[in-house]
Amino acid sequence: MIEEQLRRLVEEACSYPPGSPQRRKNLTKIIRLIRKKLWHEYTPYYQDALQQTWVYFCQNICEGKNNTGKAYDPERATIVTWLNYYLKRRLQDFRIETQRQREQTVNTVMEDSGDGNQTTDLVENLAAEPEVPPLLEQLSQWVQTDPDGELRRIQLKGSQVTAQMLIQRRLPPEATWKDLAAEFGLPISTLSSFYQRKCLPLLRKFAESEGYL
Repeated sequence: MIEEQLRRLVEEACSYPPGSPQRRKNLTKIIRLIRKKLWHEYTPYYQDALQQTWVYFCQNICEGKNNTGKAYDPERATIVTWLNYYLKRRLQDFRIETQRQREQTVNTVMEDSGDGNQTTDLVENLAAEPEVPPLLEQLSQWVQTDPDGELRRIQLKGSQVTAQMLIQRRLPPEATWKDLAAEFGLPISTLSSFYQRKCLPLLRKFAESEGYL
């Protein structure tokens, strides 16, 4: 039974120190077993929410983030249920942020024309994660060093934006698409499309090379 197999893998993973090859090996096995069982939807921000979910998984499967007691509890839920709950919350955050950006754009147009009122921003940015999990630490080092120069070579046509620049800015604590659009002077849709088409395949390739996928 897969749930029993997952339970044994979690127990074994957590018996090893954080960042150890043995723990990483068991976490990789868990990811392979559950990745196709997670909630999926076709939205522009799904991959970003999923990335946050895997980071959360690495941080909380054993000890719990910042020792706050939020580590995974197999007595309360299965791993899939636990991660799906987190993933859906992150997707909800993205939906709220997207809607807020739309409303802000409409309000800006109305204010420029002398109509409308300023809207209060009720959505706060996600707090930066104080501890970096092994997966994210490896990923950050790979992006920064770009050993084969591939990340610097892949560039958004008609701009100076490279895959290296965009991936770095989207790693936790990630910059919002709105901030990136303002920083690079490009539409959110253009940056998001480049990220989906060019950056995500590179991230998947790295994860596979390190044995995470």
